[in-house]
Amino acid sequence: MVTQGQGWGECPVMTLPTYWPLVNLRLTTPRLELRLPTPDDLAAPASLVAEGIHDPDVQPFTEAWTDVPSEGRARGALRYHWRCWAEWQPETWRLNLAVVRDGVVVGTQSISANDFSVCREVGTGSWLGRAHQHQGLGTEMRAAVLHLAFAGLGARHAVSGAMDDNAASLGVSRKLGYRDDGIERHAVRGKPAVVRRLRLTAERWRQHQRVPVEVRGLPECLPWFGVA
Repeated sequence: MVTQGQGWGECPVMTLPTYWPLVNLRLTTPRLELRLPTPDDLAAPASLVAEGIHDPDVQPFTEAWTDVPSEGRARGALRYHWRCWAEWQPETWRLNLAVVRDGVVVGTQSISANDFSVCREVGTGSWLGRAHQHQGLGTEMRAAVLHLAFAGLGARHAVSGAMDDNAASLGVSRKLGYRDDGIERHAVRGKPAVVRRLRLTAERWRQHQRVPVEVRGLPECLPWFGVA
């Protein structure tokens, strides 16, 4: 037990943002707020995934994580969030944000990078609950993290990818200025599948930027992203 008489003095009271400033990072668009999920927030995306986020006859992901039973999908979503937090390093990071509309979590949007300080390139990924699809929210949430990448972190490139039959995802990318960047072939459900890669430069992002985005709480987080 440490007392004042031992010469250590009183220990300062620290709060979570002192050690984990990402909890104060907020991205806002006209309809959405993107933030690191709280423990209470995590139940919502887990439930959405358990209910199903796409037609079960179609698998839009190269890793068929949504093919498992509903409880397994929910637990997988939780483990993924926790793994992103536990494995965070400035050299390799994945920011997985809850997407909130009118106080309700409607999906998640991630942005990630390896060796960002050198490569200045980010990747993105996302999903929305089925009840929230086809309303333009996918464009808004991707625009939010692109603003973070290019305006906030000084990225030079952003990359994405989608199955060649995923018209919604490809449409979002092209609306935001991405251009084709080749293809990849994967085995999905035991069959060949083609992923179309897309790339967005900082210049084309500026030309196609249409969604207003506000970023709060970023300065304290910059070292966590490998930005001096």
